[in-house]
Amino acid sequence: MIAFIKGTAADMTETSVILENNGIGYEIYMPSGSLAQIQTGEEYRIHTYFHVKEDDMQLYGFFTKDDLTMFKMLLQVNGIGPKGAIGVLSGLTADELRFAVLSDDIRTISKAPGIGKKTAQKLILELKDKLDLQDAFERKFSKESAPSVPAGSASAARHEAVEALTALGYSSTDALRAVKKADVPDDADVETILHAALRNL
Repeated sequence: MIAFIKGTAADMTETSVILENNGIGYEIYMPSGSLAQIQTGEEYRIHTYFHVKEDDMQLYGFFTKDDLTMFKMLLQVNGIGPKGAIGVLSGLTADELRFAVLSDDIRTISKAPGIGKKTAQKLILELKDKLDLQDAFERKFSKESAPSVPAGSASAARHEAVEALTALGYSSTDALRAVKKADVPDDADVETILHAALRNL
């Protein structure tokens, strides 16, 4: 219903910002990391999700469409409502959440506010098939570098290592987990990362 709101941050609470647009103040609930970036008196464009219940209507907001997309995906998980989804995105970025789901990283997800081990397991189970490893890398790279990831960069090397392992027959999840655990310097080349990752498989 309301795709985004552009306005001035008129006031703040612990969990929301009051965004003034044409004389109307919209209270928008946001992840804590996003709220920390807001300064009253400054203008912002916030992508929103309008949540309607029988007894309540609330706006949830995000700086990027990517965060909004992940928020909507979290709402599809049985047992996670808007406040729970905001809690997850307060503890993890959209990229961190994607990679945690793809690598079955229950520990990382369960660190998010209000998310226990069982909910983290359910979240992984219900979202894993809806996420794609290649897409996760592309989204992360597009944020880290513009317009593309430089050849030979640390992220590109790890990406190539994951692709090489999947080409060898390992599942994308196992490949991603092994590369993430690879104990190598940030500037390691693909071959070094592969050798380290293979020790984890």
